[in-house]
Formats: sequence, C-alpha cells, structure tokens
Amino acid sequence: MEIIKKVTLLGVVGMMLIGLAGCAPEVGSEKWCANMKEKPKGDWSANEAADFAKHCVFK
Repeated sequence: MEIIKKVTLLGVVGMMLIGLAGCAPEVGSEKWCANMKEKPKGDWSANEAADFAKHCVFK
C-alpha cells in the first residue's frame, strides 16, 4: 500500500513539473525578451546572453 502512495505522489509531482515547463515563454518571443530585460544580467547564462543578442538586439 505504501508503494502505491509513493508512485502516485511521484506521478502527481511529475505532471506538475511538466505543466510548469509549458508556461515558459518561447526563446526569442517578445515576452521572453521582456523577461530577460528584467532579469539581472549577472544571472544570465552564456546561452541566454547569445539568444538575447540574436533575437532581441539584432532582429
């Protein structure tokens, strides 16, 4: 019975994570560019900086 509870909880958590992943704006969209402008530049990854330059600066 305990294993059924664990498997069910794992499934619910997994579905929640999948649902949250779908909420992120697409890279290069206007919303993504706006979110990146608000995010401190020190927190950007190298890929984010390159994508920002490609999609938001040099359109």
